[in-house]
Amino acid sequence: MPSTPSASRTGTLPFVVWVLAAGTFLMGTTEFVVAGLLPEIAGDFGVSVSHSGLLITAFALGMIIGSPTMAMATLRLPQRQTLILALAVFSLGHVAAALSGSFTIVLVARVVTALATGAFWAIGMVIANAAAGPAAATRATGLMIGGLTLANVIGVPAGSFVGQYIGWRGPIWALAILSALAAVFISRFIPAQERGATVSLRAEFTALRQGRLWLALSSAMLIMGGVMATYTYITPLLTERAGIPEGAVPFVLIAFGIGALAGTTTGGRLGERRPAATTLTAAVATALVLLLMIPLSTNAVTASALVLLMGWTGFTVNPVVTALAVRFAGDAPTLTSGLTTSAFNVGIAAGSAVAGLALDSAGPAGPPVVGAVIAACTVLPLTALALHTRPRSSRIVAQHTPTTGQTEELTPSGHP
Repeated sequence: MPSTPSASRTGTLPFVVWVLAAGTFLMGTTEFVVAGLLPEIAGDFGVSVSHSGLLITAFALGMIIGSPTMAMATLRLPQRQTLILALAVFSLGHVAAALSGSFTIVLVARVVTALATGAFWAIGMVIANAAAGPAAATRATGLMIGGLTLANVIGVPAGSFVGQYIGWRGPIWALAILSALAAVFISRFIPAQERGATVSLRAEFTALRQGRLWLALSSAMLIMGGVMATYTYITPLLTERAGIPEGAVPFVLIAFGIGALAGTTTGGRLGERRPAATTLTAAVATALVLLLMIPLSTNAVTASALVLLMGWTGFTVNPVVTALAVRFAGDAPTLTSGLTTSAFNVGIAAGSAVAGLALDSAGPAGPPVVGAVIAACTVLPLTALALHTRPRSSRIVAQHTPTTGQTEELTPSGHP
């Protein structure tokens, strides 16, 4: 990376992190906008709502495969070139989906755009963490994820609102155009760099031998699976169970996005100093919120409030476990960054798939049941991770920095 003022010295994150967060905004809008358009898509193609939910599952599966695979495939390419190529493929995938009259082709287009998203996310996360420096890596990760959550505040509700009036293809065309413009923007504001990799494939795979890394990845998978099991089918819950008019659903999605944005901010701030306490508290709170949604979702006000809380508590975990995973990888973070994205999307794919079965068998209250169980399971790897890192506390205290009054956790190599 070119020399950039670190956040630890300036108090603000480097501009490059904000540019990358704007890119993740488009990616997040694409992944989640379908949740607000399922009825329209189902009606257009003559399939059930649960079947149209496969579009979310397909995107998640593409991210699962694409994030680590594309991260390794582009390891030796210049990072700016990789980001531009990813956005170009992303744009073309949306064009194909918008022009298609086949549900199968739309599914395939979702997988292709997911592959591009995985490449953008894996490389972008590495650039953001390197630019911010160790002391602000969690904040940089929070901002990157914040781009995704801001999509839920602006992009997803706007797409849902527009889709209800001009059809679901309208938001897809908008994303195709915006991602093409983003490629031009990235080419101008991301500095040209030398070759994107200075470490070998062997070093990347060696970094995966740490048990604590897999505990962080498991936590990422479970918390996202719990939240998205419910969110994928939130529209039937709000319209059929809470009695909210379909036209008002986008406003509830805004509430979810606000909660998710608050969650990433909370995790980014608190997770730097108290990662275990922050993640464990948030995971337990998420399970309780989803559990309460079962009896309290028959009222429009309480249902909307719980949707906001679901975003807040669930997304508090994300920046913390992501930053920890990248930190654990040390000097070989690219594959780990891709696997973190895969872990989130394994949770999304599994959670949405099981929730679809629950929707068919138990109605709109079924997905929150699935979500509550999955979110509760997040406590297990988080507890193990906290216990696994506790013996290192004496080393952390020993590394107290007298000039700043702060302490930094060390990696096995002795670096923050």
